[in-house]
Amino acid sequence: MKKISMVLGLGLALLPALAGCGGVKSAKYYALNLPAAADPPAPDNVRTSIAVRQFRCPNYLRQGPIVYRPSPEQIGFYEYHRWAADPRQVVTSAIVDTLRASGQFATVSIYDGRHDNDYVFTGTIEKLEEVDYESGVKVEVALSAQITRISTGTTIWANSVSEVENVSERTMPGVVAQMNKATELAIAKLLSTFPAQLASSKKTQGAMR
Repeated sequence: MKKISMVLGLGLALLPALAGCGGVKSAKYYALNLPAAADPPAPDNVRTSIAVRQFRCPNYLRQGPIVYRPSPEQIGFYEYHRWAADPRQVVTSAIVDTLRASGQFATVSIYDGRHDNDYVFTGTIEKLEEVDYESGVKVEVALSAQITRISTGTTIWANSVSEVENVSERTMPGVVAQMNKATELAIAKLLSTFPAQLASSKKTQGAMR
């Protein structure tokens, strides 16, 4: 029988139970569960629109298994612990919800390649992984993003953030719960420097012509 083992920082060993001697291991699936932001209507004087591209990520995060790092240079995969939903879609939806809740935009949509919006929001999940080196077991989530004005191709805002959370419950549900918390905090931190005048910039540009 093929041996599958994982050695993690302080002994976090997450091995699914076999279904009897010589049985087949079945995969377990997990999802980020980010709360939806409120969606109030935009003020009547807001006409600005923004489209959000689906977040990108490194190739190793697209495979499905949850990722861990036993060292800074090494990447491991939990073969039997996998994402039920693509984290890129989950984070993208959370960004869309948050921008809608801001009240800055008349419309916030998923980017479909058309150019009938004022701005496009482009983001990347840089890290979404368990960290098992140095002291303790942690998770790290890193996000980056920028906003481009479609009419000029000019980048008008950019930010990069990282959030690290310690894992006290050394089980896979405990790891995923901390990834969820770190992702929620990273999104809030990412958008904390979001420009507050985008909604009025379109009107300002029109007045200057």
